[in-house]
Amino acid sequence: MANNNIGSKRLVVGAHYGLRDWLAQRATAVVMAVYTVILLVCFLTSTHFSYEGWAALLSHQWFKIATFVAFMALFYHAWIGVRDIWMDYVKPVALRLVLQVATILWLIGCAGWAAQILWRM
Repeated sequence: MANNNIGSKRLVVGAHYGLRDWLAQRATAVVMAVYTVILLVCFLTSTHFSYEGWAALLSHQWFKIATFVAFMALFYHAWIGVRDIWMDYVKPVALRLVLQVATILWLIGCAGWAAQILWRM
């Protein structure tokens, strides 16, 4: 009997999402890095940094959208990382499912809270 578990004829099983998640982690990291650069430029070029300065900066619609996009990237980045932790280290399927659902609910709640805070200003 031949061993078909090596080379290009290897039997691949599983969810097949490794590369997609790896790319998503890199893409979300780039989004967060670009937002950090934008934030640093705004911080370093501003002379008036107080609550009023932050409120003035967040009064621009483009900055609210950029901030919300950065938060969404952060939440998706966190989801991929935490989900992988649950999948790697929590072996009972029912407990893993409960933890994953709790994580999803928590991140959705955080996204809603972030939107509420941003568009109240």
